[in-house]
Amino acid sequence: MSFLIEYLPLILFFAVYKFVDIFWATGVLIIASLIQVAHQYITKREVAKRHWIFLAIALILGGMTIFFHDEQFIKWKATIIYAILGAALLISRYLFNKNLVKGALEGVLKSVAEKEKSEIDIDLPAKDCDQLNLFWAILLFFIAGLNLYVAYHFSLDFWVNFKVFGLIGITFIALLFTMFKIQKYLPEE
Repeated sequence: MSFLIEYLPLILFFAVYKFVDIFWATGVLIIASLIQVAHQYITKREVAKRHWIFLAIALILGGMTIFFHDEQFIKWKATIIYAILGAALLISRYLFNKNLVKGALEGVLKSVAEKEKSEIDIDLPAKDCDQLNLFWAILLFFIAGLNLYVAYHFSLDFWVNFKVFGLIGITFIALLFTMFKIQKYLPEE
């Protein structure tokens, strides 16, 4: 269920684009993002920062797309989000000495341990976490640039398919690489 809520705006954007057009899809993206934030607030009494960022960017760029009736604005959404995430990884690590990738991995492992009612005490080496942090920062900047390249060198239909399937595919492969990198530190069970 949480997977559906997490990707609901993207799924609805894609479906409405395929059946109607980019402008209706953008409107649905904005509404679905609002619903996503409201659902998270109602069920958890807090909203993840990334959802606020996604909502703000969807409101601004999506609003401009609809208002000016120009699809170029919505094409920048993924680029801006991925660039912000990449910058956050580098800034937090090198200015504030905080590794966000390590924090995210530890949070996921803690969540898994709580669901399975087990103890997972894992200490990921700083060197590996720094490598993963840099890997993700570079990947996110690469994706940001790749999104723009695809947006301006291919058709709108190709870009929408790339945004939905290509970006998720790249992210999935990066997650597999991350799990491979840390699996030697995970408990056997």
